[in-house]
Amino acid sequence: MSKTVNQKGWFFVMPVVLLVAFNAIIPLMTVVNFSVQETFGDNVFTWVGVRWFEEVLHSERFHAALLRQIAFTAIVLVIQIPLGLAIALCMPRRGPWVSVCLVLMALPLLIPWNVVGAMWNILALPDIGLLGHSLNALGIEYNYTRQPISAWATVVLMDVWHWTSLVVLLCYAGLVSIPDAYYQAAKVDGARGWAVFRYIQLPKLKHVLTIAILLRFMDSFMIYTEAVVLTGGGPGTATTFLSIDLVKVALGQFDLGPAAAMSIIYFLIVLVLSWLFYTLMMRNEEK
Repeated sequence: MSKTVNQKGWFFVMPVVLLVAFNAIIPLMTVVNFSVQETFGDNVFTWVGVRWFEEVLHSERFHAALLRQIAFTAIVLVIQIPLGLAIALCMPRRGPWVSVCLVLMALPLLIPWNVVGAMWNILALPDIGLLGHSLNALGIEYNYTRQPISAWATVVLMDVWHWTSLVVLLCYAGLVSIPDAYYQAAKVDGARGWAVFRYIQLPKLKHVLTIAILLRFMDSFMIYTEAVVLTGGGPGTATTFLSIDLVKVALGQFDLGPAAAMSIIYFLIVLVLSWLFYTLMMRNEEK
């Protein structure tokens, strides 16, 4: 007996497909067009092939910005994933405090990115900022506008404050979805807290942690607004991540060809690394 397939659902999906095509595919093709041409103004273009790609790939400036971007992403992932999981484990599962904790966790995610950068800019000012003034009063030399280490620490701390809540909420949703029968069986077997976490909670959170790692990887690898508002890429080029450097090339220097090539390379790096992350994590889970 053959199964009847209803194709009418495509009529509901088609508007979304057309919207995505208009907002993504057409701008992407424009970037591709700029990446293989040179413009001299007055709408005059000359074909240059892969010249801009070769220039970007052999640029020390690009390599330095990419290394800074990878280092930043690695640092925030190492901090946020364990921290978010730990906070989720400490949150109550029942009672009136559940709503309070969830609202508090969601608050940082509701603040616009440019406002987050402005808040931390004011907070970390070495002279009048609460954080900067307190650290200097304690004898810790701190000035994120002049010291690269202080700038890095401030950007990382800002990102941890802003986005750890996402990991917390994802992990908490995974924890509350675990049936009570598992905990009751563990209690009967006399399992302690660490054993419950290792053999019950952590295995059940693998899918959630995979999603959290992928989301935070992509977000942190493309950070721009918060960092540029806070440090502007400085001091010097200490916090000039790949996204900030791309904007400087495109808008600051108005080198549209190299900027277009860099954006395509940037896109491919994020795409390939995300695919590798997902593939490796799914393969480990199958084993």
